[in-house]
Amino acid sequence: MNTRQLVPMISVADVERSIAFYHHLGFELANTFAPSDAAKPTWAWLRSGDAQLMLAAASKPVVPDGQSVLFYVYTGEVADAHSSLTGAGLNPGPILSPFYAPRGEFQLVDPDGYVLMVTHT
Repeated sequence: MNTRQLVPMISVADVERSIAFYHHLGFELANTFAPSDAAKPTWAWLRSGDAQLMLAAASKPVVPDGQSVLFYVYTGEVADAHSSLTGAGLNPGPILSPFYAPRGEFQLVDPDGYVLMVTHT
């Protein structure tokens, strides 16, 4: 087997809300699906450059404390990303500089409790 790509798909409480949230991280909507009897999409595919993410409407309640995956989001300028997200009304954590991220990283939690670590490339 030769894996060419890995695209995470996460269960979310509201696909439209998550599309709006991930737009602040540079993700654009590439595709969406809504069943004929649904008013809202139940699935979406987002992309930003080479990064991709799929969202699927959860079939049961999403428990924020139960999300145990970390998503690492790489950017060229950590401080600029932090400022932009703060300006958008999101609540990023403080910029820290652990040994593996000397130019800084910070945590951002999405509406369903998934943790995104924003760090430098």
